[in-house]
Amino acid sequence: MTPDHHTLVIGAGFSGIGMAIRLDEAGLRDYRIVEAGAEAGGTWYWNTYPGIGVDIPSFSYQFSFEQSADWTRTYAPGAELKAYAEHCVAKYDIGDRIRFSTTVHGAEFDDDAHMWRVATDAGEVTARYLVNAAGVLNEPNLPDIDGVDGFAGATVHTARWDHSLDLHGKRVAIIGTGASAVQVIPEIAPIVEHLTVFQRTPIWCFPKFDVPLPRAARLAMRLPGGKTMQRLLSQAYVEVTFPLSAQYSTVFPLARHAEVTGRAYLRQQVRDPRVRDALTPRYAVGCKRPGFHNGYLATFNRDNVTLVTEPIDKITGSGVVTADGTSHDVDVLILATGFKVMDIDSETFALTGSNGVGLADFWNQNRMQAYEGVSVPGFPNFFCVCGPYGYVGSSFFALIEAQTRHIVRCLRRADHEGATRVEVRPEANDRYFAEMMRKRHRQIFWQDSCSLANSYYFDRNGDVPLRPATTFEAYWRSRSFPLDDYAFTS
Repeated sequence: MTPDHHTLVIGAGFSGIGMAIRLDEAGLRDYRIVEAGAEAGGTWYWNTYPGIGVDIPSFSYQFSFEQSADWTRTYAPGAELKAYAEHCVAKYDIGDRIRFSTTVHGAEFDDDAHMWRVATDAGEVTARYLVNAAGVLNEPNLPDIDGVDGFAGATVHTARWDHSLDLHGKRVAIIGTGASAVQVIPEIAPIVEHLTVFQRTPIWCFPKFDVPLPRAARLAMRLPGGKTMQRLLSQAYVEVTFPLSAQYSTVFPLARHAEVTGRAYLRQQVRDPRVRDALTPRYAVGCKRPGFHNGYLATFNRDNVTLVTEPIDKITGSGVVTADGTSHDVDVLILATGFKVMDIDSETFALTGSNGVGLADFWNQNRMQAYEGVSVPGFPNFFCVCGPYGYVGSSFFALIEAQTRHIVRCLRRADHEGATRVEVRPEANDRYFAEMMRKRHRQIFWQDSCSLANSYYFDRNGDVPLRPATTFEAYWRSRSFPLDDYAFTS
């Protein structure tokens, strides 16, 4: 049986867009993208909450081959990133191969036909190869709090913001103090009657050099080599602030210096010593994702903002009740509780591989793992862009470019040999996983204080499926991994 398409890509965020561009470059043009949203953009389509923006410099948060000269700020706001996604779709002419508003419910590998049968709400689609480009910031993490569904007022998650919701003069509660909350809280505090912030774990927050790009800088991006120079400087900054400091913490103990900076920034920004102490993390910088904002900490100086660190007991129809019995009555409940990032059972769709084995079952039995962060044994013709042990912590675009290069190398080899089944060899996967375990001791996550971080980097097995490597190493491996680590059969 001939499948409908050579390749089916799930997701039209930057991972899916990058995959499509790479497939076209390789001459593998028989592909389709299915996207649950009505437009391209992924994270930047779904997340539109007040104050949203990227938290690494704009010059790094873009494809290396499609560098924009239109950024208005050093850190692009969400609307500009959405526009950049639409620009890439239009320039590389991939829009007519995207099925929008199409949700994937499940995918099953047909062992006899060597293809994937993908169930969507628009019917079944078959493809020889399946690429999961849905990313990790796609499924909102709803808090497991008694009564959360019974709140009588308006409830909104930051990842599904309701722009018809008017917060002016309202009593608002926000649950969570992660990266989304750091951006939302300073935006809404001036317009609400009162804002109550429920914090489980404080976040390290640092100043953000987020300024409008002056005319001279914008002109420089249009000069020969201008964008390249800005990107090189930006990449160096990004590499030092996470891949080197977090993945090589035993060699580059930069986190200790960052902690000094973070504490000094707290003293500068927060007047009340009790509030300042409550906002001070007890874990090392890097154990969980830090925040970067110039107004977040100072917001807690406002008379209409209250920080609550007492654990939440339940939510009632009128508000939030904490463990000490205090009832906080509010009109609006904002859930800034992030995404299901390392949750094995939170697959965006049910995936069943060869011989009827589910991906969640495989990971539950064997721990989360994927060869080079891309392929899983027992799941032929299936590739991940954001698989476990692929991401090093720098720009997601570096990950996308490396992983799509890896995938296309496999597909071109298969087509060249006339193969219809491509599967990573178990011994190659075992070798890679053993390497990840051997190198992870140098990561910052294994400091004792990281156990206090409540970080989504940790999965249920206590592993941190981030690649202990630099961006350059991941780039080099995507170009040089042995293709013989895969079995190509017909």
